[in-house]
Amino acid sequence: MHPALSVVFFTTLAGAGQGLLLALFGAQWARHEWLGASPDARFYAIAALVAAALAALGLAASFFHLGRPERAWRAASQWRTSWLSREVIVLPGFIALALLYAAAHAFDPDASFVVGTLAAVAAIALYVCTGMIYACVRFLREWASPLTLVNFALTGCASGFTLASALAAFGAPSLLRWFAIGAIGVTLAALVGRLAAWRRNARLAPKSTLQTAIGIKHGRIEQRSQGFIGGSFNTREFFHGRSATTLRALRWVCVGGAFAMPLVLLVAGLAAPAALTALLTLAVAAQFVGLLAERWLFFAEANHPQNLYYRRMS
Repeated sequence: MHPALSVVFFTTLAGAGQGLLLALFGAQWARHEWLGASPDARFYAIAALVAAALAALGLAASFFHLGRPERAWRAASQWRTSWLSREVIVLPGFIALALLYAAAHAFDPDASFVVGTLAAVAAIALYVCTGMIYACVRFLREWASPLTLVNFALTGCASGFTLASALAAFGAPSLLRWFAIGAIGVTLAALVGRLAAWRRNARLAPKSTLQTAIGIKHGRIEQRSQGFIGGSFNTREFFHGRSATTLRALRWVCVGGAFAMPLVLLVAGLAAPAALTALLTLAVAAQFVGLLAERWLFFAEANHPQNLYYRRMS
């Protein structure tokens, strides 16, 4: 498929916002249940605002994918059957709850746990809606797997926990180790999930052939031309047009930026407190770039059945 950069940025930014809020609420719940400690209201309020801002930026990026943005509200009308419609409904709800979570910490800390619970549920629901948009497309076999949903959630949580670690280095040192250890664990899980998806997809074989696609049983079919001189909607929208070398290079960017570098920098930050802030800031930046590559590859490596013909001629 041809990846739309607006959707790449939307899913990466919104996923990080959801992961950040889940990290915040997880830390609040753990500290309350195990230590009986009250959260740092100022830190939680600012970090929750960052989570809402990331989701809002993702929402803004998604509008560039629409042909008629003024009609975007209509996307919510098919919520009974469409995961996209459900995402359109849940995303603004998540942003609103993240803002309420920030406000609760700033003005009414006693209410923050209830609001945080609702926001965490909305974050998980949004991961499900976004992942299922792609996992339910059965004819794109690279997407039609539970790994799609798992990887959307794990990569989002990995970036969210890493960002929470960097924010804690600035404003809540007592929470830093909790977030950093969580970021290491979730990033490792996300790496395993991504490698598992690549391994699965490498074993997929097309269910159709040129013969079955056009209804000709002859053993040898040669394609000489598309039938027209220029490109078409089919060649633009259903194939990325990049070489195998480019895809391999992007895989290295993905593995190195999204997983390897953040893991090394997180461990180094815990071991070298003097350089902690710089290392965690670099980890956030590297992971964001790596996850952009990961999400681009997710779309690009989905092989639409029509490419049996058009991919060869494009």
